[in-house]
Amino acid sequence: MAYKVIQWATGGVGRAAIEGVLDHPELELVGCWVHSEAKDGKDVGELIGREPIGVTATRDVDALLSLEADCVVYSPIMSNPKEVCAILEAGLNIVTPLGWIYPRRIDTDDVEKACASGNATLHGTGIHPGGITERFPLMVSGLSRAITHVRAEEFSDIRTYGAPEIVGEMMLFGKTPEQARTSPMLKLLGGGFYQSIDMVADSLGFRLDESKRATHEIAVATKPIDSPIGPIQPGHVAAQRFCWQGTVDGEPVVTAAVNWFMGDQNIEPLDDSDPSLTWSFGSGGERFEVGVTGDPDTLLTFKGWHPASIEEGLERNNGIVVTAMHCVSAIPHVCEADSGIKTYLDLPMIVGRAAPSLGLGV
Repeated sequence: MAYKVIQWATGGVGRAAIEGVLDHPELELVGCWVHSEAKDGKDVGELIGREPIGVTATRDVDALLSLEADCVVYSPIMSNPKEVCAILEAGLNIVTPLGWIYPRRIDTDDVEKACASGNATLHGTGIHPGGITERFPLMVSGLSRAITHVRAEEFSDIRTYGAPEIVGEMMLFGKTPEQARTSPMLKLLGGGFYQSIDMVADSLGFRLDESKRATHEIAVATKPIDSPIGPIQPGHVAAQRFCWQGTVDGEPVVTAAVNWFMGDQNIEPLDDSDPSLTWSFGSGGERFEVGVTGDPDTLLTFKGWHPASIEEGLERNNGIVVTAMHCVSAIPHVCEADSGIKTYLDLPMIVGRAAPSLGLGV
């Protein structure tokens, strides 16, 4: 029998997760929570651009929790810990890209109690933080000795991210540098990346300093730059770099960073920016990188997770699909795991599945 799945929210990650569940031979979509009245009551197939599938989207939480599903893919814009606990207490496992990747230094008492009460499992995953930041560095670290630094870094054109309110009002692109310095992203994303740093450091045996380092660099437009949130005017924010580091005696040993650009033309850093930073994609183009410094060094470059054009990205962004699929692929293992918060270190290897036309089925 297939594992019964509920999709919680139908933004970019949610829609991609629904596609993944529908095409997975071991999974069955049985419910879907939506935030907006406009989506309430619609067939989920229609919400993702497919033929009707006979599953109706709803805002009725109690109705969803009564479906006796096995797992929820929980992907609203922001997590609601009380909601997460309610789902777990109802006996439903959760896979989510919104935290709990390696929560060693955060208060998880309520979540752990909810897991115990419902005999349920919570697994945090994603791609960055997620696979790029922890799984791949740890996988290739075994090929080196005397490791001194691990780096996970993203280089992306943020114009392909189809969430204009987030890009303009949370990330603060298109604002003045003074406004952008108030961005909540360093703290919001830091909650996840600090967990990534802890997982890598603990696994490799680094003796981290008590406090971690976080920096935010800004570059501005020199000419108007067209973007989905409107033209980025000269002197306004057109690129940002957020960086989080774990250190030993003040020296970085684990680094996670994102480089988000409105393209890489007509951009210059502020006078007080780090002069060593390059505000362009360079010959490598958009990419994710994983670097392990040791004997020998290892460098992995991930391509294919960025859309070929802005228009393609706004329609369907591969990076978002990757995030969703890392969630979906974990569902069978999470459903079979013991109750509690489970990380990559607790679960078997997570793999994808063959295309339906080429697979063996359930």
